[in-house]
Amino acid sequence: MPTLQHNASADNLVISKHRLSGSDVSFTPSSNTSGPFKDSFPDTIVIHFTAGSSLSSSVNVMTNPNNKVSAHLAVGRQGEIVQMLPFNKIGWHAGKSSWQGRTSLNQYSLGIELDNAGELTPNGEGFYTSWFGGVYESSDVFKGTHRNQTAPRYWHRYTEAQIMRTFSLCQLLCRQYGITCIVGHEEIAPDRKVDPGPAFPLDKLRSRMLGDAEPSHVDVTESNTQINTFDVPQPAVVRASKLNVRSGPGTHYEKQGLPLLAGDKVEIIEVKKGWAKVERTTTGWVSEQYLATVKAE
Repeated sequence: MPTLQHNASADNLVISKHRLSGSDVSFTPSSNTSGPFKDSFPDTIVIHFTAGSSLSSSVNVMTNPNNKVSAHLAVGRQGEIVQMLPFNKIGWHAGKSSWQGRTSLNQYSLGIELDNAGELTPNGEGFYTSWFGGVYESSDVFKGTHRNQTAPRYWHRYTEAQIMRTFSLCQLLCRQYGITCIVGHEEIAPDRKVDPGPAFPLDKLRSRMLGDAEPSHVDVTESNTQINTFDVPQPAVVRASKLNVRSGPGTHYEKQGLPLLAGDKVEIIEVKKGWAKVERTTTGWVSEQYLATVKAE
């Protein structure tokens, strides 16, 4: 996996009046929408793969008024971006879906489609084929186990340019719209969808944008017994744009209150398995890698 350095400013991406502009960004309008979002939505990003043969063919499908499908953005394999809906309009990308007590995620989310063929099948001759007959070399193939499956399968690999552009794009959307949730289609419709699949670093995207994943650099086998408590709380400052506070040291614990924001000052009471128990107005657990310790005043 390439080293991912997402920076929307360096990438020249800008949003004005719910339209994206920047290098290699174009707008192809789609009429497939249910109109404006209500109130303060969207607050969620849903990541998809197109399962199509090319970026242009997928954009054609999503902008055809005879089709009941659309998304806000599509990201090509060279990192090019096509916007199809302004960010204040509802798209038709999630379908029948549910997540954390909400249904019909189209009503709350922005949809990002990545140009990718999806699951592939080995043809016995050293190549791999897609459902539409595309043929791919082994260098374009990722072997991995899907989060909703138990055995490894073959998947079309995402390009480095595509992944990095998606990270930059999500960074900008999170900042512009206060996004609090990033999910894959496979998570909100697990019985019928497998996108974006294991070839896309979805958990890392969530971690980088929302500060909501167990640190990737932590060796869990070593940290299971590693617990540090402090006689004197250690001052620290939040480095992530948003950092969720949880009731225990892990993502399976419930969130507590509002997330911390970049620059917020906290005091570290305890560190366990890459998670820090911190105190500010209340006490809770956050991912330690998004804290920077500072000297006591």
